[in-house]
Amino acid sequence: MSDELFARASRVIPGGVNSPVRSFKSVGGTPYFVERARGAFVMDTEGNSYLDYVQSWGASILGHADAGVLEAIRRASERGTSFGAPTESEVRLAEILAASVNGLELIRLVSSGTEATMTAVRIARGATGRDRIVKFAGCYHGHSDALLAEGGSGVATLGLAGSGGVPAGAVADTVVAPYNVVPHLDDSVACVIVEPAAANMGLVPPASGFLAGLRAACDSAGALLIFDEVITGFRLGPGSVAQLYGVKPDLWTFGKVIGGGLPLAAVGGRRDVMEHLAPLGPVYQAGTLSGNPLATAAGLAVLDRLAPADFEQLSVRVSTLAKGLAEVISSAGLPVQVPCERTLFSVLFSTDPVRNYEDAKVAAANGLYGKFFHAMLDRGVALAPSPYEVGFCSLAHSDLDVERTIEAAAQAATEVADGAPFQA
Repeated sequence: MSDELFARASRVIPGGVNSPVRSFKSVGGTPYFVERARGAFVMDTEGNSYLDYVQSWGASILGHADAGVLEAIRRASERGTSFGAPTESEVRLAEILAASVNGLELIRLVSSGTEATMTAVRIARGATGRDRIVKFAGCYHGHSDALLAEGGSGVATLGLAGSGGVPAGAVADTVVAPYNVVPHLDDSVACVIVEPAAANMGLVPPASGFLAGLRAACDSAGALLIFDEVITGFRLGPGSVAQLYGVKPDLWTFGKVIGGGLPLAAVGGRRDVMEHLAPLGPVYQAGTLSGNPLATAAGLAVLDRLAPADFEQLSVRVSTLAKGLAEVISSAGLPVQVPCERTLFSVLFSTDPVRNYEDAKVAAANGLYGKFFHAMLDRGVALAPSPYEVGFCSLAHSDLDVERTIEAAAQAATEVADGAPFQA
């Protein structure tokens, strides 16, 4: 069934997928097509059930098809699906975000992480009157032209340095620096945009002093600091990682969790900076579906449910998983790093810790991840189909699910180490 669907899809959709990393290009084989999902599991069109660590790339922190989220969407849909006018749910969601994050004073809701980061950069340029932006190799900030240079995620998965169709002028003012190294900034720089915990080249935590160094460098140069928390926001804890690391940016972007699995993201920050955004200021942004009532209903249902104890529980569970994976994979004789940052983890087949994009590319180049991915899939465990993506646990994952995953990893790692034939 998956082969047939992929063949049909390939005739009408470029590459058969609507987002490149779904194509299995870096791991080989044909992608499974999901028919339905519930809690920690997805079921494909052939009736196979997989313990899922993709979880819609982190959006489903409560697990798939959570009853409370579905009910909130149902109630909202009965009132209408899109109005092109403001709604109370937009206000409530913005109020919750502002109350959860110190320094988040004004918020604009959009429909995707790409929209949020693109808008954040435009605001920074408008507020400072400068053009140059600094990003870090391996950090993915969506697919807008200026931010694709040396991006992680699907850009890295496909082995691209950037993207075709991006004119030289679009990236002429983009400076790419190595992650975990504080770059020199001058008065031409409008902003520095960074994933405070990089999650698009595997998981690469910030080195001690890195984020504080960025804050100091931006202050010295008069540039703005942007935290891209599309992945980490409301995932590592009840708000921004700024509270975990003790470094406050000027602007934030959020996505994934805050939309409850529906298309929704946000850009926000200091009042004086955000007031440059139309209709208050000259920096333009708009969106027909921005603040969509179904998406805000889903987001509110998730955020209303999450409590600090949930994040602590999830952190313990992910820590147990990461330690177990590292132990059984290394015991099989494979080189491995399983970094864990509270509720995020990744499996990197490397002898040494991965500190930046260059290290991540070395870990991906040996081809072990693809073999391990398929060996796990054969045992009913779905990891991300790319060595550059992270793993996501949900609150629906149980201790038993973690034990089962570690047992599967022990068998899969032994199979890979023994050189069992891999069938793509």
